[in-house]
Amino acid sequence: MERKQMSREGYENLQAQLNELITVQRPEIAQKLKEARSYGDLSENAEYDEAKNEQAQLEAKIQQIQYTLDHADIVEDEDINLEEVGMGTVMTIKDLETGEVEELKIVGTNEANFFENKISDESPIGKVAMKKRVGDTFIVETPNGNEIRYEVIGISK
Repeated sequence: MERKQMSREGYENLQAQLNELITVQRPEIAQKLKEARSYGDLSENAEYDEAKNEQAQLEAKIQQIQYTLDHADIVEDEDINLEEVGMGTVMTIKDLETGEVEELKIVGTNEANFFENKISDESPIGKVAMKKRVGDTFIVETPNGNEIRYEVIGISK
């Protein structure tokens, strides 16, 4: 896997999530398994099967987060270039058809949150907007095949 850029905040949030999974949820599932084993015959023990499935999902999630952290390149605030759209920048863009203006922060995939106006550098808009400068225009193709033209009208932190 190639290395992925991530903000310091996103990296620390993932570390906290990993710590929660390992120190809180893993012991809880271990306790569930212990209790389920005490019910007797494991071949017909729904509680045991459910706990084993939970354990497998948890371990997969732990591995995924650990892998992401191991392959992260942290973009520090002082490294953010305000000359062009990039990781950690807030771009102000204008829809050239409707005139609607919005601010979107470019973040790593794990940090993306539509409700906080944080989009991934791998999202359709993020991918096309990367390296654009104030005054540049770009076109984003929507899932239904329409095209939306945007202009970058500001770049900030």
